Amino acid sequence: AALNQREDTTRDYLYDHFSEKEELWFDFMADTGDGGNSTYTVARLLAQPKIVVTDPNPSVEPNQVTIPEPGAQNNNPDEQISNPNQDTEPKLNLKRGNLLLIGGDLAYPNPSESTYKRRLFRPFKYALQPPPNHDERMTTNKPVLPPELPEPDQDVPQCFAIPGNHDWFDGLCTFMRNICHRSWLGGWYMPQKKSYFALKLPKGWWIFGLDLALSDDIDVYQFEFFTKLTKDEVGQNDSVIIMTHKPDWLVDWYENGNSRNNVSNYQSKGKNVEDLICNILKERCKLQIAGDIHHYMHHAAVPHPNRNNNEPIKHLLVNGCGGAFTHPTHAFRGFRESRGVSYDCKVAYPSFKKSRWLAFENIWDFYWNNWRFEYVCGIIYVVLVCSTLPQCELDHTFQTVSASSYWSSCFGTIKNAFIYILEDSIVSLVSATLLLIVAVAIVPSTVSFKKRVMIGGTHGFAHLAAALCYSFMLEVSIVDFVRSKTSQTSAYHSRYRSYHAMSHRELPVPISILDRIVQWASGLYQAYIKYFMSAFDVPELIAVSRSNICNNGIESASRWDKTIYYASTFLGVYIFSTLTASLILGIYLCICSNCFNLYYDEAFSSLRIADYKAFTRFHINSDGDLEVFTLAVDKVPREWELEPNWKRPTSDDLSHRRENPSKWKASEFDPEPLKTVKIIDKFVIRRTNGTATEVPGTEQNSSDEKKQKETETTLETEGKTNVDQTVAAKEIQEVEEKQSEAK
Repeated sequence: AALNQREDTTRDYLYDHFSEKEELWFDFMADTGDGGNSTYTVARLLAQPKIVVTDPNPSVEPNQVTIPEPGAQNNNPDEQISNPNQDTEPKLNLKRGNLLLIGGDLAYPNPSESTYKRRLFRPFKYALQPPPNHDERMTTNKPVLPPELPEPDQDVPQCFAIPGNHDWFDGLCTFMRNICHRSWLGGWYMPQKKSYFALKLPKGWWIFGLDLALSDDIDVYQFEFFTKLTKDEVGQNDSVIIMTHKPDWLVDWYENGNSRNNVSNYQSKGKNVEDLICNILKERCKLQIAGDIHHYMHHAAVPHPNRNNNEPIKHLLVNGCGGAFTHPTHAFRGFRESRGVSYDCKVAYPSFKKSRWLAFENIWDFYWNNWRFEYVCGIIYVVLVCSTLPQCELDHTFQTVSASSYWSSCFGTIKNAFIYILEDSIVSLVSATLLLIVAVAIVPSTVSFKKRVMIGGTHGFAHLAAALCYSFMLEVSIVDFVRSKTSQTSAYHSRYRSYHAMSHRELPVPISILDRIVQWASGLYQAYIKYFMSAFDVPELIAVSRSNICNNGIESASRWDKTIYYASTFLGVYIFSTLTASLILGIYLCICSNCFNLYYDEAFSSLRIADYKAFTRFHINSDGDLEVFTLAVDKVPREWELEPNWKRPTSDDLSHRRENPSKWKASEFDPEPLKTVKIIDKFVIRRTNGTATEVPGTEQNSSDEKKQKETETTLETEGKTNVDQTVAAKEIQEVEEKQSEAK
């Protein structure tokens, strides 16, 4: 990954200034910087000095690990924890994190100075203001504590972030400038210098922040750094949290398609990440957290008797609810196994049931959320049927005597139009063929080719059938207008002729004045009225031009008649076909999402759901256990108003010390996140049993160290013997000298 040089020292990547704390609170979020309301909602919750929330499961003690027995189901992801907010229920006081971790995709849709400023820095600045004297210039040598603040005020919350795939679209340039070479994200200080890092936390806990770039894997420099760090610094009884942007366990399972949950066919793109977790860290990797998918899912390892509770990763956690649109959870309901370990889904947010219901919103909301896309669909529909128009032989449709014969005649006409496309048309045939090819090609490759052809072909034929039906309905309606004398076929401008005749007969005075003005203006007024009224009488334009074309033949018809007919028909087909195309697309996405687990991204990005936002708060307590709380808000406010108690920070009154640090609060007509926030998941990972942490490699070198100690002992003994012999010789020599002097 990103811009790494071999001469960089380990200190550029390792941060250990939190390791001496007795306990530590830290937060995790990912996929922020998209919707302003949702991003600020999460940032506002993160900025609060504390969040008091109802404990949904007070029976779970902080020292219990919620790993289920094989086959057990402690939590039903279809039924999420409610939040009655009753005063009689126990409350939890969750302090603001000393550390904020962001798991990638900091701004959407692509990284730029504008998107980072508007979608990332501005909401976080509103949530928690930086110090008044903070430095916004780029810096290349950032200390671990903010130099702008005196020592008593340097306990500001800090932020570390890894880049996601959206941050890599410009080669990581914007991320490096704004994260690695700037010091403040709102009121969070950023000491980070590189796109990956290691954090040493209290009680033997570590965080490895990996940069997967666009290859979904770490490069050789990262692998070398984390491997060396593990061997030199991480103890045998330490615990490591792996933070990545992509949840490889879910994405790889999803993309493997037909080989899902088949270990022999399972292929992971992140070979180096897998090697680091399975072969270097081994059982020390207790938790892997990621974003990328905009929902929350928690999977816990199912203990296996042959593994002796030594699974590579005991907990897998996805939380991409930081501010982007919501993704479904039911598409990943079938995930069961990763790296040879079985996992059980403990919590899904939104729930599987709610996620399926959200997919149905495509049926009625697709058009309103994606109306620009329907412009293209309308043009496609017109091109599909242009060769079949006009349909001059429709009188037989009105000569039927029963409803069954009427509908039979209608479907027969539509079938004849389809046959005409296959046998005689070139433009419509090429358009229909391209439509079917594209419809099959866009079906995800996670299903077999046979299913892709079936699903895509059905989708393409639905659009073709809708286009033929609309063209037929337009033609039939014009014929019906003519038969009922509503529209005339003799000549254009019948509305103007009726108006002109009536105006001269009933309104002689003003019209006569206008007639004089018309004469003076060389007839401009009459021409304006004539064409203005014709523009609002499209059925007549179609009826007259259609009659001329059908009577004279398409080859003999004038260019003026053909131009008016096809332009008017285009308008009629286009307006109604956009609604139909959006309805078909909405139904298609809904069925594919709920029945085939396809289009999990497309089906929900089209909905642009701003609700269901969450972040995860961790607490390393004094016993060394890791307590995990995931906080969520079902409804995001749409309107905001100024917080009455808010004021700009001063050097004596910094934002992170205030009770109300955020600038905006929800309006009185919107739910306040501080009141509606709830815990959707709560579990604890106990500290690894053992006394003092033991540096890896001591057992391998124990025999060498023993020999070295024995050698040192031998040398010390031999040295002492030589010294004793020298002292004895000197004493004998002194005695002999004294005896000779006495003689």
